[in-house]
Formats: sequence, structure tokens, C-alpha cells
Amino acid sequence: MIRKLTALFWGVGALIVTTAATAQDTLSLTLFQADSLFLRHNLQALAGRFQIESAQAQIVQAQLYENPIVSLEFNAFNPVLGQAFDVGQNGQKALSVQQTILLAGKRSKRVAVAIQQARLTELQFADLLRTLRFDVHSRFFSVFFTTNTLQVYAQRRIRLTETIAAFERQYAKTNVALKELVRLKALLLQLTNDQLELQNQLIDQQRDLRILLQTTQSIRPVLAVRDTARYNRPLPTLQNAVNFAFDNRPDLQASAVAIQQADANVNLQRALAKPDLRVGALYDQNASYVNNYIGLTVGMDLPIFNRNQGNIRSAIAQGQFTRLGQRTQQTVVENEVRASLEQIQQTNAAFQSIDPNFPAQFDELSQNVLRNFEKGNIALIEFVDLFETYLENVRQLNRLRADRITAYEQLTYVIGTDLFK
Repeated sequence: MIRKLTALFWGVGALIVTTAATAQDTLSLTLFQADSLFLRHNLQALAGRFQIESAQAQIVQAQLYENPIVSLEFNAFNPVLGQAFDVGQNGQKALSVQQTILLAGKRSKRVAVAIQQARLTELQFADLLRTLRFDVHSRFFSVFFTTNTLQVYAQRRIRLTETIAAFERQYAKTNVALKELVRLKALLLQLTNDQLELQNQLIDQQRDLRILLQTTQSIRPVLAVRDTARYNRPLPTLQNAVNFAFDNRPDLQASAVAIQQADANVNLQRALAKPDLRVGALYDQNASYVNNYIGLTVGMDLPIFNRNQGNIRSAIAQGQFTRLGQRTQQTVVENEVRASLEQIQQTNAAFQSIDPNFPAQFDELSQNVLRNFEKGNIALIEFVDLFETYLENVRQLNRLRADRITAYEQLTYVIGTDLFK
């Protein structure tokens, strides 16, 4: 008796320690807290800010003027006097200074291209955040509903295990048939396999969510009433939703900026075809027609062969490509919005077709069936059928709930703004 109590004590102690360790390793988060943690810790989001900083630095670089060029010339060897480095009063040295002056507005056009590139980088970063935030939300709700399903499976597994243990005791007394005991164990095996499948699915979902939030702790989503109540608001019309997408989606805005950048690049390439002016001053001590010669220099490339023709054609073709890409993207967005609204309508129709009292009624029925089976008031085949139907119903109902919320999140993603705040 003492040995049994000792074993029970250690078993309960191990369970408490395991539960405490699990609780310490679990991070409970609301959806708002998950968003906040994502923005603070996601490495892709943090890295995107450095890309913006890099693009803005290129604007500063584009604004800089050309550096002047200074040249010094010294006499290395005077063959008449046989003197090396004859740079004294009667020797030879020369100094020249040259400055390149950009013509045709090259500097301003170069700055315009850099500004558009910085704006494009900002919009690409915003689009990255839009995609990652959708991933966070979809993983968050997937983890929540998969966990709910597993909790029900775990409760039913405990009850079924207790029932099998009771049947084994009755079988030992020859009060029940072997086929009934075996059928219950087969039901437990099926439950175990289904539970394992869900657990593996949850592991994958947890992994993805932890990577997005940059944490090693398991996430326990906490769903407030307002987090799901906001999805009961009316949907926008198709035209309004498309207008929202055109006004708010960063990738569409980026395509417009890309066209502006392409046009700015065409202007820059045409300006580069114009030669720049090089002006300077020259001092020569003894090598000119007079001693201590001071002169001015002016230079310019002659655009005879290279007039930047290839780069101009390339820039024009790139602009045409970008314009066609924008039209294609607009068509894609319109169809994405239409499909997203249709998915919400279909999912809502399926969800609303379920009686709100049905889940609670089915839970109560399941409990009554289990109690009546343990009392021998219903047959095994009826119990197994209702048991399997109940678990499948729980799984499908939670999946439908997750699909419904994901459909709304998908609409938020494709229009680029949250209409359900």
C-alpha cells in the first residue's frame, strides 16, 4: 500500500513539474500582442528598414558634385646638367587643376532616379510587411483552432481509455465479449492516429508562427471576443473593394513609382548623351614658350561615336515593360479581390447554415451517449458511430471557423487595408 502511494506521489509530482515547465515555455498572446511582437522582432522586417536607409543614402550620393582633379608634374632627370629631380628655380615643375561641370541637368536627373528608387524601396518594404502580417494572422488562427480540436481529442481519449479499462475488468470476469473490447481498442487506435496527425500539423503551424515572431517559446493564442466579432461587419461591394486595393496596396503603388522611375531614367540616359564640360587652370615653370606659364583649359568629349544610344533604347524598352507589367498587375488584383469576396460569401453561407445551438447540443449528446454506453443502455455499434461522428464534427467545425476568419484576413491582404478594425 505504501509502495502504491509512493508511486502515486512521484507520478503526481512529475506531472506538476512537467506542467510547470510547459507553462514557463509557453507564450500567451492576443492577436494585437502578436502583431506588436512581430514588428519588434521579425528579422525580415528589421532588415527591410536597412534597405530603406541604404536607398536614402543613394539620394545623398546622387546630390554630390564631381571632385576636382589636381595633377603635379616634376622633372625626374635633367640630361643637360645630369641632375635628378631638378625642381629648383631653374628646373621644371607643373601644376594643373581641372573640374568637371555636368551639363544637360545630369545631376538633378540623377537625383530624381535615386528619389524614385528610395520610394520604390519603401513601398516594397510595406508590401513585405503586408505579406508577413497576413502570415502571422493566418498562423495565429490556425494554431488556435487546431489546439482547440486537440483539446477535445485529449478529453475524449481520457474518457475512452477509462472506458476500455472498465471493459477489460469486465472481460476478465467474462461479462463482456472480446469483440466489444477489441472494437473499443480499435477506436482508440484510430483516435490516436487522428490525434497524431493533428499534433504534427500543430507542430508545423507553431514552427512557422515562432519563426515569424522570432521566439523559441510555444505560442498559446488568446482570442478575445472582439477578435472574431469584427468579422461580422458587412462586406464592401466589389467596386469599392477594388478601389480600396488600388488606393492602398503597396505593390500597385510600387508599380506606379516604377513607371515614374523608368521615365526619370530615360531622361537621365538622354542627358548622359550630352558631353560634360571640363574647365581648369595650368601652371608651367619652364616647359612652355615662356617661363612661369599660366593658362586656362577647357575640354569636352565629342559625341561622334558614343551618344549613349544603347542605354537610351534600353531605358525606353524598360519603361514600356513596366507599363505592361502594371496593367497585368491591376488585372491580377481585380481578380484577387473578386475571388476573396466570393470565398467569404461561400464560407459565410456554410458557417451560417449551422445552427448556433448545434455544437453545444452535440457536446451534450456526446456526453449522454458515453454515460449511457458505460451503463450498457446503448449498443457498441451506436456508440462507436456517434463517437466517430462527434470527433469528425469537432474537427470540421473548427476548420470551418478557421477558414472563415482566414477568408476575411485574405480580403484584408488583397485590398491592402483592414476594413474590419
